This record gives sequence, C-alpha cells and structure tokens, in this order.
Amino acid sequence: MKTFSQDKGIVLVDRLIVAIQENKQYLSDIDGAIGDGDHGINMNKGFTLCREALDKQSGNASYGFKTLGKILMMKIGGSMGPLYGKFFMAIGKSLEDKETIGKNEFAAALKAALTDIQAISPAKVGDKTLMDVLIPSVETIETAVAEGASFEDALDRMSAAAEAGRDSTVDMVAKIGRSSRLGERSRGVMDAGSASCCLILTTMAATIKEIL
Repeated sequence: MKTFSQDKGIVLVDRLIVAIQENKQYLSDIDGAIGDGDHGINMNKGFTLCREALDKQSGNASYGFKTLGKILMMKIGGSMGPLYGKFFMAIGKSLEDKETIGKNEFAAALKAALTDIQAISPAKVGDKTLMDVLIPSVETIETAVAEGASFEDALDRMSAAAEAGRDSTVDMVAKIGRSSRLGERSRGVMDAGSASCCLILTTMAATIKEIL
C-alpha cells in the first residue's frame, strides 16, 4: 500500500500556500459577484502568514496543518477563518501520531475535518457553500477506500467530486451567509467558498500523487 512520510507531507502545506497565493484574484473575483469580494484577499493573508511562520520554524505535515489552522482561526475575519481553521487543525490533529500516511489515514483526516466544521456550521449540500464540495468529496474518498481503490484512484475520484460540487453551486440559491440575502439573485454565480475548498482538495490530491 502506498504511503508518504510525515516529514515529506509538509509539502502539502507548501503547495496549498502557493495555490491560494496564485488564485487570490480568482477567488476574490468570484466572491465579488454576490459577496464582498475579499475571500481571496483574506485567504491569501492567512496562508502567507503561515508561510512566514513555517519559514521561521518548520516541521512535519501535522505541524504544518496545525500551524495553518491556528493562523486562519486567529488572523482571518468573517466566517471563513474559523471554518478553514477548524478544517486544517482537524487534519493536523488526525495525522499527528502517524509516521506514514496512506489512503486510510488521509480519508480519516478529511472526515475529522468535515466533522469539526459541521460542529460549528449548519450548512448542508444544496445551501451554496463550501459544504457542497466538502461533503461529497469526503463521502467519495471514504467509499473509494472502502471499495479497495488505490490511493491514486481514490484521490482522482475525490477531485472529480470536488469539481462537480463546486460547479453545482452555480445553479443554487444561497441559503446561508451574507449572499443569502440576495435570494434568487445569487443564482448563476459560483460560490467562492466552494471554489476555494475545491482548490484546496484538488491541490492536496495532486501533491499526494507526486510524493507517493
């Protein structure tokens, strides 16, 4: 069974930082259509602060994810800081006692992240939020692992689910958050949180496939 080491896994956080930095404008442009247009700016701020922290003191994958989670919770305003803060903290905690990370450990970490977000957010599939990406993605990788799929195949299936979930938000009416006040006017535009969540999951999947 293919795995990667904790030490090698820090590259996941490195790649996530670059992905958010490179897509800052893209995420803010999406957010600007029905939100306040600062999603990419805020995410970039948090991820860049994480880069600075890891440059001062690096560590393994678990340490990197927990560092990212703490910074997002403390330094980003609005709803996304606590949500993504919980997300990455949960991944870091789930992985902290693992010497190597395989498909079972990674799927369990994502499930833990989803569970922690659900503890603070009532959002479900169909509400036009990041949950339209995260819930089906976690369910898909769990199913793939249970069916005995390879790590690579499970990651490919998760990425496809993430992209489908992101794209599905275009035809939805927002039910939660600031954009919900727009009602029908929120239809026809992708949700920015779903876009960033898809970017995060697909970046992790592509990076893991490189280091296996």
